[in-house]
Amino acid sequence: MRASEVPPPPEGEKKSRKRKKAPTIHVPRIHRRDLNAVWEFLKLSFRHVNLATVEYQRPRTKQRFLETYEEEGVEQLLFTVDRVIVAYAECTYEIVGKDTWVNPAYFERRDMRPLYVEELAVHPDWGGRGVGSFVLEQLQHLARVRGLTHLVLEVAENNEHALGWYRKRGFRKLDAAIFLAQSVETEPELLPPRELAPPRDDGSSGAMEGT
Repeated sequence: MRASEVPPPPEGEKKSRKRKKAPTIHVPRIHRRDLNAVWEFLKLSFRHVNLATVEYQRPRTKQRFLETYEEEGVEQLLFTVDRVIVAYAECTYEIVGKDTWVNPAYFERRDMRPLYVEELAVHPDWGGRGVGSFVLEQLQHLARVRGLTHLVLEVAENNEHALGWYRKRGFRKLDAAIFLAQSVETEPELLPPRELAPPRDDGSSGAMEGT
């Protein structure tokens, strides 16, 4: 049979050869019904980081996370594919709350108007697929429409993967705190065992002398 006489593939087979549709990422704002799922997502995303850092990369408790949802001025964005959470971002347009790590005067003196990025997390299974870059693009968009000039965030210094990712995208280190530690030679609180003198032969009693 000549090539020109090869019959076309069956209709069903032709459809199966079509390229699989690429997943689409959506950006809804968080809803109260999402809180439990987002908390579980964050625990998973930061699990390995928190094992290696002095400072928690998430709020210490679920209660603090729930309180954040109630605070005014906090943007909490979900990034979903087929309604599955693949990333999360949390930011504010001004300093919010009492447990802040930010000194606003630092930015005012430098004519910087920051968007404060409190959290940026990507699901471990979705790394390298452009999810993090899309999250960053969304945060940059929020900054632009608000007339803000910088994205400002905190990252653990020994989180080399995250540091490399941010530096590759133009982030630079500010005047940030560094945790320091000095080794101290320790001693036990209780003295070690000690041999006592043998009993006396002069018949004296065991009463304490010099009392």
